[in-house]
Amino acid sequence: MTTHDSRGTKNPAAGFPALDALLLFFVVNLSLQPLVEPDFGWHLRAGLDLIRQGWRLPAVDPYSHTMPDWSWVEHAWLTDGLIAAIYQGLGPVGPLGVILLFATVTLGACWVAVEPAAAGRTQKLLAVAAVLWVALPFLGARTQLVTLLGMALTLRVVRHACSTGRGRWWVLPPLFLLWANLHGGFTAGLFLLGLTLVASVVMRWIVSRRPGLADRLDEPVMPGREIGRFAVALAASALVTLINPYGWRLYAEIYASLSDRFMIDVLHEWQPVSLQGRAGLVYVTYVLGFSLTGFYCYRRVEPVRWTVLLVFLVLSLRHWRNVPLLLVVSLPWCAELVAAAMEQATRLVLTAGFRPKAWLLAATAAMGLMMGLAGPDHLQRVALSGLDPGEFFRQTDYPIEAVQWVHTHRDQVGTRLYNDYGYGGFLLWWLPEEKIFIDGRMPAWRIGDRWIFYDYVALTNWDPPALGVLDKYGVDWALVRRGSPLDQALRREAGWRPVYEDAKAVIYVRR
Repeated sequence: MTTHDSRGTKNPAAGFPALDALLLFFVVNLSLQPLVEPDFGWHLRAGLDLIRQGWRLPAVDPYSHTMPDWSWVEHAWLTDGLIAAIYQGLGPVGPLGVILLFATVTLGACWVAVEPAAAGRTQKLLAVAAVLWVALPFLGARTQLVTLLGMALTLRVVRHACSTGRGRWWVLPPLFLLWANLHGGFTAGLFLLGLTLVASVVMRWIVSRRPGLADRLDEPVMPGREIGRFAVALAASALVTLINPYGWRLYAEIYASLSDRFMIDVLHEWQPVSLQGRAGLVYVTYVLGFSLTGFYCYRRVEPVRWTVLLVFLVLSLRHWRNVPLLLVVSLPWCAELVAAAMEQATRLVLTAGFRPKAWLLAATAAMGLMMGLAGPDHLQRVALSGLDPGEFFRQTDYPIEAVQWVHTHRDQVGTRLYNDYGYGGFLLWWLPEEKIFIDGRMPAWRIGDRWIFYDYVALTNWDPPALGVLDKYGVDWALVRRGSPLDQALRREAGWRPVYEDAKAVIYVRR
C-alpha cells in the first residue's frame, strides 16, 4: 500500500533557526504563568506545614472549621513539599522559583511527548506552540501538570514499544512509585497502559488469524512474549503505587472523588466541552484541524495508536478535566501532521513558482512583528507575580485589599469565617492563621449532615440563598464577592453588618 511517512520528509523549515528561535520564545512565554491558580494557596500552605512538622502528614483536615474531623488524604503531598521547599528556600524570589518550576514541568512534558515524533525541529515547536495555546486555561501553578509529565513519560515508553515491538518496561514501576506520591493523576497513566495493553492483545489476536494483515500495518504487532512482559510491568506499576503514606486509602479517596455525582454535575472542570466560551472554541478548532489534517495528509495505519487517541478524545469531550491529557497524547501525532502539511504546502509553493526560503522568511518576519506588537505585558505580569505577589494581586479579582485590612483590623472580625469557594486556597496562603469555610480540596467531603460542598451551593446558588447554612456552621464573619447574591442577601439581613468593602469584596460580621 502507498503510505506517507514524514520520517523521510525534507523541507525548508527543517533548518530555519530564526523561525525556531521565535517559536521557542513563544513556547516559553506560554509556559510562564502568574500564580493565579485558585488551589495553589492550599498546596503551598500544606507544603509549608509539612516541612515545619518534619514531613509528618496530618491525620485530619487542619485548615477548615467546617470539616475538622475529615480524614484528609493529600494525594499531591510530595509535590506540596517540593513547592514549599522552593518557595521557602529562595526567600524573596520564592514565588518566582515556583513559577519557573511549573514552567519547567510544562516544557518537559511537551518535549518528552513530542521528541520521538517523526518530524523536524520546527514542526515539533509548531506543534508544542499549538498545544500550549489550546492548553492555556490549564497552565500555571497547577499540580496536575505533574501528571502531564508522567503521562508524557509513560507515552514515551508505550510509543517505543509500539514502534519497535519491544518495550523498556523496567522504567515503569519506579516512575509510578514516584508519580503516586507526587499526584493522584497516576491513575490516568495506569489507564493509558491498560488501554494500550488491551489494544495490543486484540491486534495480536487479529493478526494471528489473518497473518497477511501485519504487512499492511505501519506499526509492529507486539509479540506475545512482549505482551506478557508488558502485563507484568503494568501489574508491578499498579502494585508499587500502594507505597505511599496512605496505602490503599489513596485509591479510595480518588474513587470517592471520581464517583461523586453532585460534584461532577456542578464543577466546571467535570462538565462536557462547550462552545459557549473561548476555551471551548479553541479546543474544538484544534480537534477539527487535527482531524482534517490527518484525513488529508496522513496515511499511516497504526491501530493501537489510533485506539489510544480516540479513547482520550472521547474522554476529553466528556469532561474538561481530561482535555490536557488528550493534548499530551496527541502532541507527537500533531507534530507529524504539521510535518506532512508543511511538505504539501512546500510542494504547492514550488508549483506556484515561489521560493520556499523567501516564504519562510516572510512568515518569520510576520510572526516576529505580531509578537513585538503584543508587547512584554505578559512577562511583566509574570515577573510581578513572582517578585511582588501582593502588588500583583491588586490587578486581579482576588481580595488582597480585604485581606490586608483584616491583618490590621483583626479585632473587628470573628473567629469562624465564611469564604467563597474560589477564595479558599488564596486565604490559606495570605491568612494562614485563619480556618476557612471551604476550598478546592473539599467538594466530595461529607460526614453525616455536613455535606460542605452541597451546603455551599445552597448558600450561593439557591434563590433565595440558604442563609441557615451560616448558622449550621457557626459562621460569625464572611468575606464575599461584591455584588454576588450572597452579598445582596446579607445586606438585607438585620443580623449582619458590613465592616469593610471595596470594588472586589465585602466583609460582614454578625451584629
